[in-house]
Amino acid sequence: MKLAVDIGGTKIRAGLVSDKEVSAEAVRPTRAHLGAEHLLAALTDLVGEMMTEEVTAIAVASAGVIKDGKVVSATDLLPGWTGTDVAGELAGFGRPVTVLGDVQAHGLGEFAYGAGRGHDSCLTVAVGTGIGGAVITSGGVLAGAHGLAGHIGHVIHPKAAGLACSCGRTGHIEPLASGSGVNQRYLAATGEDIDGRELTRRAEEGDETAGEILYGSAHALGEILGNAANLLDPAIIILSGSMTRSGPKWWTQLREGYENEAMAPARATQLVSGELGDHAPLIGAAWAAERNLQDAY
Repeated sequence: MKLAVDIGGTKIRAGLVSDKEVSAEAVRPTRAHLGAEHLLAALTDLVGEMMTEEVTAIAVASAGVIKDGKVVSATDLLPGWTGTDVAGELAGFGRPVTVLGDVQAHGLGEFAYGAGRGHDSCLTVAVGTGIGGAVITSGGVLAGAHGLAGHIGHVIHPKAAGLACSCGRTGHIEPLASGSGVNQRYLAATGEDIDGRELTRRAEEGDETAGEILYGSAHALGEILGNAANLLDPAIIILSGSMTRSGPKWWTQLREGYENEAMAPARATQLVSGELGDHAPLIGAAWAAERNLQDAY
């Protein structure tokens, strides 16, 4: 049994994982604005509360770019998180610690037990508060030389020109097509601060501004995915996160954008919704921890 933890911008989710089953789930608010020291304290407290004799390893899925158990880069969604040695902080619990990016863990979960089952590779893209991605092959996560592989949210799209991204740069797809991005754009256009569910309702009922923002962003994201398919040629593309619940027209525009950019052989690649929901990062992190245990023997 693995004790798995998913560290996001708004909450820390934990659970005891055996294969794809998650039990004793617990959730704590991240309170990211209080800084990395507070977040680490909340993390260690939660792990301590959930630790049992049956736990053979600690598995962590964390926002940010992860390499060798440390956060080498993080956006403004987790202020001060860059440089944190997550594995080192948890080593005192006396269990092997595996740390990987949250979307990497999400992708592994879907690859092993979810929508990616039976495929030899997949591109997983999480479209929620931000946009993250992970490239998974039969050998595991493609991390890249600096742990950056899969960061599709930080690819430039012309429609995002001038939009400020959480990474400190401008023009990336994240501030155009993420949940926080579309909400901010609607606020800027109308002066109304609404959530994603209300934005979707208005778009579906014919609000032109809501529709242009919501469905235009889906089309743009689809174009980015088409270009990614041309580069990576995954067997399947799996999407998860709150934006994937934006209705059939969102998916239609996403697929149209994809087909506009994907080369002919890649147009047959399926774009599907993830199957594991919020449990995917926990399951994927635990799967990675199990493989690390096997490699150690």
